[in-house]
This record gives sequence, structure tokens and C-alpha cells, in this order.
Amino acid sequence: MAEHFHVNTPLLECMGMSKRLGTTVYLKMENSQPSGSFKIRGIGHLCQQLARQSKGVVCSSGGNAGVATAYVARKMGVPSTIIIPSSSPQLVLQRLQDEGATVKIVGKVWDDANAEALRLAEAEGLTYVPPFDHPLLWQGHASVITEVAASLGPGVKPGAVLVSVGGGGLLCGVIQGLKNVGWMDVPVVAMETVGADSFNAAVKAGTLVTLDDITSEAKCLGAKTVCKQAFEYSQSSELNIISELVTDQQALQAVQTFLDEERVLVEMACGAALGAVYSGLIGRLQDEGRLPTLLGPLVVIVCGGSSINMEQLSSLKHKLHI
Repeated sequence: MAEHFHVNTPLLECMGMSKRLGTTVYLKMENSQPSGSFKIRGIGHLCQQLARQSKGVVCSSGGNAGVATAYVARKMGVPSTIIIPSSSPQLVLQRLQDEGATVKIVGKVWDDANAEALRLAEAEGLTYVPPFDHPLLWQGHASVITEVAASLGPGVKPGAVLVSVGGGGLLCGVIQGLKNVGWMDVPVVAMETVGADSFNAAVKAGTLVTLDDITSEAKCLGAKTVCKQAFEYSQSSELNIISELVTDQQALQAVQTFLDEERVLVEMACGAALGAVYSGLIGRLQDEGRLPTLLGPLVVIVCGGSSINMEQLSSLKHKLHI
């Protein structure tokens, strides 16, 4: 069997963004993973550790974790059941079925689907694949930073890493990766959309917060509570994690600009990170002294996304009046 299921993704210099910021911007193109997002790194690693002898895996997902789980399970020859909330687009359902997964639609948001996945794992003896809250996932996701370090070469360190936060799995992986390569002092800008901002709410409150509802259209960021490890990292004096928000409109505008400039279509969850550049937020952080004025290369993790196509993009633009 393959050593791992993810591929080493390109790190591309982005001229448009670099010009905007006056510093070199590199894009870590996780959208080019076999499952369309970074999720395959952690989920592949977790399944290799826990699901080799499994009679089946079950995962709850708004999209990307489910697609990654279904892909890995198919490659391992293990049956997969994916529980998705009713807010998931039709194209996610189709993609999961194409990967050979059994799909069940339960509840309105991810938390509802997750409760059913846990019940099913218990009742049927299946291996539960958590979408973001597990040390094996973070270990797998950490490889994204190892690759960035190898691509940049010795002696080059990012000025900051820009990442979208949903449940916090990628953030935890990035932090672990920074530790692995000795970049603990590199600031991480953690981006969410207003209405799917459980990490930002926790950072502000100084304790974990459960949102009443997910009101953002960036459904893949829609965990009502961020994982405990992500929150604990935000409280660590050894790390510099800057938690910021963009509106749905800014995230969608970023998706549109990225499509126009880079000819790559990503989902709104990824637009949250891109929006930090396009909306001028990085510049504001520099003006406020929270990021250095002379910023070293900025690494943007383009986390990708399987819940977007042109039809979905048009419908979001109509909904958000863009």
C-alpha cells in the first residue's frame, strides 16, 4: 500500500497578491490534493493507523473530510459511511457517492451529523473518523509545513502563515508543523467568517464557546465549537496566533478574485484566508504593529474545497448580493 494518500502539493509564488502586499506571497496549493482539500493528509494518516483491519469507517462532514475519508477508504478497500448535514450542497453528495460511500443526511449542521456518526460507530462497530479533533489528524496535517520548509529551502522562513479555521484541525496541524521545523516564532493568522467564528469567539472569551448556530455561508467552517487543542494553542505565550474575521461577502469576493487572477476555484471556507489579503486585513495588521512592516514571505494555505462549482458560485453571489 502507498506510504501515504496525499501528494506533495506545489508552493507557487503569487504575483497578484505579492504586488498587493509589497512582499512575496506563496500559495500552498492544497486544492490539488486527490480529494480536493488538505483533509486527506490527516485523515489518510489516521486511517492508516486505526482502520487497516476495520469493518468500515464512518465520518461526519460538511464536505471535505467526508470526501477525503471516502477516497482513503476506497483505496484501502474498506466500506465508508459518510453522514452529512442537510446544508451540504448536492455536488458533495454526488462526489461522495462517486467515491463509493454510503451517504446519510442527518440534521441541519455538522454537529447534528456528528452525533449520528458517533452513534453509528458505537452501534455497528465502525471506526469513527473525526473531521478535525484528533492528534493523528494534526500529525498528518503537519506535513503541509514540512513541505513548505523543503520548498522554501534552508535559511528562508515565512513572515507569517495564513490559514482558515473551521473546527481547528488544520490550525493544530500547522502549529505542530511549525514546531517540527523549528518555526515556533512564525505568526499564524487564523481566519474565519462572521457567523462561523467559534475560534475567534473562544479567543475573545478566554474559554471555549459554543455558537448558537452557524449563520455563515462558509458551511465547511461550520463547527459550533472549535477543538480544545486549537483554543489551548491560542492561549500559549510561545505562539503568536492572530485570530481575525472577514464577512461572507469578503470571503466570496476573495473566491471570485482568486478565480479571476489565478484561474482556480476554491470554496468560501478557503476564501476566508484569501480574504485576509484581498480585503487589506494583512496591511491593517502591519499598521497596528501586529505583523512586521517589513514582512518576510507570506505563506497562504489554499485549503481547497469540494463543495464549489460554477452553479454553486452563482447561487452564493445571488444570495450575498455580489
